[in-house]
Amino acid sequence: MHPEISTAVLAQLREPRPYPALSLVMPTHRREPDRAQDAVRLRNLVAEARERLQADPAVTRERRLDVIGQLDAALAEVDPAHAGDGLVLYAAPGEHHVWSLGRAVPERVVVSDTFLTRGLVAARTLDRPYWVLVVAADRVSLWSGAGERLTERRDDTFPVTRGLAEPDVEREERVGDLPSTYQDERTRQFLRDADAATVLALDADPRPLYVVGDSPALSLLADVGTVAKHALTTVTHGGLAAGPAAAVREAVAPAVEEQARHEVEALLGQLDRARSQKTFAGGLDEVWRGVSEGRVALLAVEDTFQPAVRDRGDHLEPAAAGDADAREDIVDEIVERALSSGARVRFVPDGTLAAEGRIASVLRY
Repeated sequence: MHPEISTAVLAQLREPRPYPALSLVMPTHRREPDRAQDAVRLRNLVAEARERLQADPAVTRERRLDVIGQLDAALAEVDPAHAGDGLVLYAAPGEHHVWSLGRAVPERVVVSDTFLTRGLVAARTLDRPYWVLVVAADRVSLWSGAGERLTERRDDTFPVTRGLAEPDVEREERVGDLPSTYQDERTRQFLRDADAATVLALDADPRPLYVVGDSPALSLLADVGTVAKHALTTVTHGGLAAGPAAAVREAVAPAVEEQARHEVEALLGQLDRARSQKTFAGGLDEVWRGVSEGRVALLAVEDTFQPAVRDRGDHLEPAAAGDADAREDIVDEIVERALSSGARVRFVPDGTLAAEGRIASVLRY
């Protein structure tokens, strides 16, 4: 399964695919006895997907077999022992993708020429991904956070490590010229290198950054590099460069929670300013018109908002889920259109936009 939902990954997944592109989305459970139901639900959704591909006259036999084979490959990657709160499977000619999400998603099977990415977008924005850089004189580690999860990045770049012992330490101690660790030029160069590596990681996947370390490490990093100056906050806490993840998460948790509150407040402030500037659209019908015209610059949607509507051309009207002419994917399409036009999309906790009809936007004009 894919461990991260990055900006680059979302952009790639939103690109058009050769028809048919199959999206299978379902809620899952972390624990028994509810988890036992997931296998049955998944089998039923897979059967539905197969039937839809079989019955679709636009799908050739070759394409159908290709996509079914990709779906089977995706199923083989599902690990029930490590289930989250939601499962997303994508299958298209020549490719498949699997995600286990830390948030619930509505049950869906969609066959189109694009993948249904709302669940991934919502997971990324609600989980508020962030980086934690933990600094010490001999080890600098980078941790990827999302929601309650925190994992250390381990690749050719991180962690950045070195040995503190030098061949002539005993001689220097005898003659009294052994410098403090954080006054040593070797330490300064080590943190410069770690700073440069962090800059590259942030450029590739921009996120809020929290920096953790003891006071001398934080001071020297700020002196020799740039990333500390751009961090949302620094946390003075030594001894965490090697983890464990739970301790690093505990150290930054208050700052992360405070940032989440600030982000929601800032979003509501943007909506208020848009009202005064007459660039605000609130409610499903207004937002639908705005996004259809490519005028939406910022879209805000409550997490579980998934109404059924009838599209009457010039307006949307409420419908009952399951009605023959009802559209239950209207919010998904709004999200996709907004993203494709370059708009920013933010999912917020339920109740945040109650006065705005659970969905709102800032218009470009």
